[in-house]
Amino acid sequence: MVERSGDRESYFPAIEKKYGLPMSYWFEQMETVAGQKYPEQIAFLREGHGFSQAHANALVMFTRGSTSAKRVHTIDGYLAQFDETKRATVLAVLKVITAKWPKAEVVIAWNHPLVKINGDYVFGVSVHTKHILLAPFNSDVIVAFADRLATYEVNKKTFKVPVDWKVDKKLITDLVAANLGV
Repeated sequence: MVERSGDRESYFPAIEKKYGLPMSYWFEQMETVAGQKYPEQIAFLREGHGFSQAHANALVMFTRGSTSAKRVHTIDGYLAQFDETKRATVLAVLKVITAKWPKAEVVIAWNHPLVKINGDYVFGVSVHTKHILLAPFNSDVIVAFADRLATYEVNKKTFKVPVDWKVDKKLITDLVAANLGV
């Protein structure tokens, strides 16, 4: 298997060759669906122009501003793309968990930092522009903690905290403990 650089532009020569038109044409086509959601843009290329999933994804993601699909392999590699405030918040969250559970393993999976305890994923972190998503990895835990999470924006399996969040150590340890069933 050929390992790609991760640069979405690396697909462009193949797109031009396979579909017989220059990238300038495809960028113009993408402008016509610029306000649509990712699945709709993918369908536009696949169904309307016969694109493969890989080619459609490369073009859609590039036009959405993601120029690389490069994967990170370490926590430092993940955090390098963010400012000091976001890095400090993520590291503080992870430190709370690893201090309470010294055998916890912080890994990169799905291109995000996740915590594993006894081989099971128990907590995840995802940094975004205006917030950090925290994921207890169990929607039942989110439901059980609804009262304590009431001040946060809660999704089915995650909740948002500010990028400069003063880490609530008790909340984090209680979430992980509930996920572990202890």
